Amino acid sequence: MDPFTKHFGRPSAPNPNEFFEVTWEMFGELCRALALKVADDYQPELVVGIARAGVIPAAVVASILRIDFYSMKISRKEGDSVVRERPAVLSAAPGAASGKRVLLVDEIATSGDTLRLGLAAIRDVGPADVRTATSFARGRGYAPDYVALETDATVIFPWDRKVFEGDELVVNPLYEDILDE
Repeated sequence: MDPFTKHFGRPSAPNPNEFFEVTWEMFGELCRALALKVADDYQPELVVGIARAGVIPAAVVASILRIDFYSMKISRKEGDSVVRERPAVLSAAPGAASGKRVLLVDEIATSGDTLRLGLAAIRDVGPADVRTATSFARGRGYAPDYVALETDATVIFPWDRKVFEGDELVVNPLYEDILDE
């Protein structure tokens, strides 16, 4: 039995209209479960996290695996207001990936656009091998090599629950109608 299921029980399969709120404790367990899955099957030499949110699980997984961590930025956002239909690579893949076994990590896989761009960018620097991992997968697009938990629900990450609006920390406007505060 994986550590997440042992600690929290087997999660139910929520429907696509539901929200799945992740606590910091649960997030830590998901990262541990993800690291165990990776360690059982693959021995990466470095972890690359996709900024912004993918660096959070990536750094934790790298720490658990006791290997180096790097980041690269891939985003649909340009500045504060422009949102692209498709993501773009905004920083180069780390040169340290050359000749190494690499684990590319993001927080969630839905369409897979971000992971595919990350894979292409990392392959450009000539790794020995590259595999993908995510905390969550939404089951209708790209299938990462390693996933901590699959769900069709909208995931509310602990770092996204509250955000700054001006100089005040408030419930994220995306979730204010569904989160109890």
